[in-house]
Amino acid sequence: MPLFAVVRIKGTVNVRHDMKITMDLLNIRRKFWASLVPGTDSYMGMLEKVKDFVTYGEVDRETLKLLIMKRGATRSGEKITDEIIRKNTNYNGLDEFVDALISEKVKLNDFSWIKPYFRLTPPKGGFKKSTKRPFSDGGELGYRGSNINELLRRMI
Repeated sequence: MPLFAVVRIKGTVNVRHDMKITMDLLNIRRKFWASLVPGTDSYMGMLEKVKDFVTYGEVDRETLKLLIMKRGATRSGEKITDEIIRKNTNYNGLDEFVDALISEKVKLNDFSWIKPYFRLTPPKGGFKKSTKRPFSDGGELGYRGSNINELLRRMI
């Protein structure tokens, strides 16, 4: 099962209560927040439900490493470094930690000292297409496959 990156594109105004709860469960409470979820059936159902508010796709190793290094944070607000990972986990550095996340040996939620979301910026250069239409129809919302990596790199 692949690891999915989920980015919230639309804000919080006029969102139905059940959609809000689903996005809370996905740890994307605000616009331009991102989280990582496994590709299980239950998570895929949640992503299908909120597809009109988020974009998601399979994240690659390099983008995930960059995301954790630049935008990952501890509960106390510190940036995640090799030293912090060595001190709080059994991994020797960020590379091993990212490999474990990609292979789904561990999840971010297994570590209570890591924030389970990433606060991103609006994409550099803006959105290339409409934020009101699905990606398959020439927009930015919904499933976008490996194209999520290009968007994440512009938002880090």
